[in-house]
Amino acid sequence: MLNPRLFYNILLWVLLPYIFIRLFWRARQQPEYLRHIGERFGFYSIQFNRPIIWLHTVSVGETRAAQNIIAQLRANYPNQLILLTHTTPTGRAASEQLYAGDVIRVYLPYDYPFAVNRFIHYFKPQLGILFETEIWFNLIHACRKSKTPLLLLNARMSDKSFRGYAKFAHLTSDALSNLAAIAAQTSEDATRLESLGAKNVTVTGNLKFDIEPPPSMLEMGKQLRMRFNVVRKVFLAASTRDGEETLLLEAMQNVHIPSLLFVIVPRHPQRFDEVATLLKKNNIPFLRKSCFNSKNGLKGHTVPADIQVVLGDTMGELLGYYAAADIAFIGGSLLPFGGQNLIESCAVGTPVLIGPHNYNFAEVARKAVEAGVALQITDAEQLFQQIKFLMDSPSVLLDMKKRCKGFIESNCGATNKSMQIIAKALNNQS
Repeated sequence: MLNPRLFYNILLWVLLPYIFIRLFWRARQQPEYLRHIGERFGFYSIQFNRPIIWLHTVSVGETRAAQNIIAQLRANYPNQLILLTHTTPTGRAASEQLYAGDVIRVYLPYDYPFAVNRFIHYFKPQLGILFETEIWFNLIHACRKSKTPLLLLNARMSDKSFRGYAKFAHLTSDALSNLAAIAAQTSEDATRLESLGAKNVTVTGNLKFDIEPPPSMLEMGKQLRMRFNVVRKVFLAASTRDGEETLLLEAMQNVHIPSLLFVIVPRHPQRFDEVATLLKKNNIPFLRKSCFNSKNGLKGHTVPADIQVVLGDTMGELLGYYAAADIAFIGGSLLPFGGQNLIESCAVGTPVLIGPHNYNFAEVARKAVEAGVALQITDAEQLFQQIKFLMDSPSVLLDMKKRCKGFIESNCGATNKSMQIIAKALNNQS
């Protein structure tokens, strides 16, 4: 019988041309994908002179979620250097924005044996940390061979992902059983992971509840709200995905909400121009946030009353948008993309509306609805009906806002529990 990992590696080689095609295709709208290509195959030139603790934060969400972990690692292990690896340019950009020169950052190589072996040999990390559902078979195998302890923190395993990994049961079981420890977000995640072969699993909660909004983002929210006009009602559609903006704009025009300012922030920067084109096509008066300070922009003035939509086309400022809004819709949940993180919105006191598709954040969504900080809707029409109700019922909206603080505080603590797991793994290396 063919060894499952051998079959996996054969498939990777078959897909190699597609990887290059995909990189060049993405680079059409995001040229950053063509930078540091060598790193994606295990070739590095970055210099360092201290032992490495390595964290893999795929994109923006994971990079932000790791903030408190990174702060405590730097405080508790000052002689070690933090290495962050990313998969997307937006994740790398978020790392530069959050940590500047305090960490080193590279792309994690694709999961080819030669590439991951070069990565481990080059950096020789004392400890590796993966987040959420980053299960790479050859990378985990390379860490086991080099005796590099590898943790999976903030681990989640949706029912959809569980069914997918179960199709490759032997590969998955071998990988999960070779992790030094796993910190799961919920008991449901832990049960699914253990069913797939994971060992040494602890339920620690969700790291994202521990994030404290930076004062700079809160100040940005205040400045944005002044630009939006403090007397207008502000509805934010955050991290929207392909197809959702069309549904939202159609519903907006069918439900009249006086003085509403609709702010749209697409999840992916390569879609900013696409959404701008959609707004023009529908003859909807709008402004791009990037033009606020330009010569042809607002020049310090508020958004004119005839502007219906502001297009958030700047990166790394989502917390500021949340802080400026009365209520937010969490994108990726109206259509079957699995939803996005709603915790950031609640952390700045802004309640949320979520669609029917939240399988990536099912437990958080359930808790948010139960806590009264979120309302779940079935479609875009119902979404705007709920917005109208809340805007017309300030006492109800204020109550939801007040509940946000308790929702966040009652779910904190994952960072400290995760740090205990990290300390144990590092002590075992001593």
